Amino acid sequence: MSGLSEAKDLTKVERIGAHSHIQGLGLGDGFEARESSQGLVGQTAARKSAGIIVQMIKEGQIAGRGILIAGQPGTGKTALAMGMAQAIGTDSPVTMMSASEIFSLEMSKTEALTQAFRRSIGVRIKEETEIIEGEVVELQIDLPTTGIGQKSGKLTMKTTDMETVYELGHKMIEALGSAKVTAGDVIYIDKSTGKVTKLGRSHNRTHDFQVSGPDIKFVNCPEGELQRRREVVHMVSLHEIDVINSRAQGFLALFAGDTGEIKSEIRTQIDAKVLEWKEERKADIIPGVLFIDEVHMLDLECFSYINRALESEMAPILIVATNRGITTIRGTDYKGPHGIPLDLLDRLLIIKTEPYQSKELAQILTIRAEEEEVSLSDKARKLLTKIAAETSLRYAINLITTASLLAAKRKASQVEIDDVQKVYGMFVDVKRSQQYLESHQRDYLFSEKDEDTVMTDN
Repeated sequence: MSGLSEAKDLTKVERIGAHSHIQGLGLGDGFEARESSQGLVGQTAARKSAGIIVQMIKEGQIAGRGILIAGQPGTGKTALAMGMAQAIGTDSPVTMMSASEIFSLEMSKTEALTQAFRRSIGVRIKEETEIIEGEVVELQIDLPTTGIGQKSGKLTMKTTDMETVYELGHKMIEALGSAKVTAGDVIYIDKSTGKVTKLGRSHNRTHDFQVSGPDIKFVNCPEGELQRRREVVHMVSLHEIDVINSRAQGFLALFAGDTGEIKSEIRTQIDAKVLEWKEERKADIIPGVLFIDEVHMLDLECFSYINRALESEMAPILIVATNRGITTIRGTDYKGPHGIPLDLLDRLLIIKTEPYQSKELAQILTIRAEEEEVSLSDKARKLLTKIAAETSLRYAINLITTASLLAAKRKASQVEIDDVQKVYGMFVDVKRSQQYLESHQRDYLFSEKDEDTVMTDN
């Protein structure tokens, strides 16, 4: 058994991201932000504003709107967007990207933006299919006596009202075997495709002396007829429909990676067909969310496209974030707030983030330490909080992992203040690095000091 558990540990891969601890916005029923909840700390006004936007998205009351999250570096703008994505859930498609990706793709800027917009618009397609749903009473499979030939068998299924025996062919036996169906399972079979789906174990079998793990789900025996019609819902994005209809491989083109540019004629035909399905109540259009980080990196051509795209009938909710103040609009010689043209800025609802207080910094560092499974002493936590206040929160978070490696080297179970002091001396922050460069600039090649071009957080 120990060898088996070791093999499972080797095959399990876990990555801890910068925002992997965020589970939502941490709001109450009245949009009141809790001080620390679901991985978010502080920013109560910004989180309340984001919660109102999320509720409007869920109710389908807004589409083609824009939200700007603006604030200083390290004030939780991306974390707030991640919290919104978690709060929205899987019902609406959420696409997250950086503005620099627009310029690094092997396609035009407008095509890259078009694909991002259409990836953020979901189409919920409804169709009716005939199914057989019930509890498996008995599954009998007969093997050929010679060992050569097709298998045959019988499947006995029941509901609370009836019981029927079905003859099984070779393909159906394989499908039941793949789903690991046994007597007592509640299943349904799609008659058109032969797909078998296991819903769980019947409550009638709870008295059996079986080992039931946490993954075992108990359900009631279905009522009514065994054969019935069920509405099946498929959720796809407009971009996926574009790719399927623009490539010879069809559905397999989704796995090819590089989709290339898609002709506008194809998109026009698809939009017309989707609107036709909507009128016939065969499909619903679900406006999702497109989040673009570092939006000041976009140029005037991209901003003009976004202005027009937001006026479309099928437009997602656009959320952008930036840490810039009054800066040059890329592609022009003019300056604008956040590097965004005024006509687009006028369309956006602006959510402002504030710098964190020392108490909030300590809470964030505690959450990150728990996420990375690092135990901090009180003195080490206080020193990291002081470092975060004087330098940056990102720098202090990076020191958690490096300090834990030093603690592990000396076989300690807890990070002490000495560990933090050592890594603080080993890795310099932005301010100390800038001070060093200013005092030793002549020792570097091609160094030209120009105070107007030095970029700082201030």
